[in-house]
Amino acid sequence: MIRQHSRSQHGSLICALLVACFAVAAPLLCGAEPNADLRFEISFPASAHAGAVTGRVFVMISREKEPDPRDQAGGWGDAPPMFGEDISGLKPGEAAVIDGSTLGYPTDSLHSVPAGDYYVQALLNVYTEFHRSDGHTIWAHMDQWEGQQFNRSPGNLYSEVQQVHLDPAAGYDVKLSLTRVIPPIQEPADTQWVKHVKIESKLLTAFWGHPMYIGAIVLLPKGYDAHPDVRYPVIYEQGHFSLSPPFRFSPKGAAKV
Repeated sequence: MIRQHSRSQHGSLICALLVACFAVAAPLLCGAEPNADLRFEISFPASAHAGAVTGRVFVMISREKEPDPRDQAGGWGDAPPMFGEDISGLKPGEAAVIDGSTLGYPTDSLHSVPAGDYYVQALLNVYTEFHRSDGHTIWAHMDQWEGQQFNRSPGNLYSEVQQVHLDPAAGYDVKLSLTRVIPPIQEPADTQWVKHVKIESKLLTAFWGHPMYIGAIVLLPKGYDAHPDVRYPVIYEQGHFSLSPPFRFSPKGAAKV
């Protein structure tokens, strides 16, 4: 017996087929993430930091080995992908996880990193707890005279550079250990031309509930020490995060004066 379908029945069948096809193709068409598990597990030993840490952990992924991926990341130009997650009270030996759901920049997801060989490095930006005088308690990174440059801030932890093969289709689980600590900033020594001043601000310290300092770099005129009673005009320059003398002063040029 030959079964005949009405025009409306044919339309319903076609619609059902289209819905089924779209359901299968939708993950590909909409760019949904595949099922492969993509993970970076980041931990640190007690030798690098004895206690628990609150802050933000990053993974940088670069095609270039040098400079370190942490020094390539965070720029405005052709910066390599980096991904970050907040951590709270992470203890030595415990692992923070960056996976396919972690947002990144300039690449939004690990699933968007093409398969290939890369150099990867992890970094932990350590936060400080501030009990402010307005009643708020916050966690934030305390500048260490590096100008809020998280990838070179003293006390932050980072891993050795590791070469890996990443394939978002096959999945991966890369383990990185933060065994290194960024050393303190070496402040330049005073000279006959340049003096460095660092004083604690009582007002800022009281507000933040943490010692806060203000710094200045003083460029002196020639013969200043030999004429203590002479008064000089003063130029104030508001700079940003630099330990270099103002006006691009060079002691080599001053020696020729």
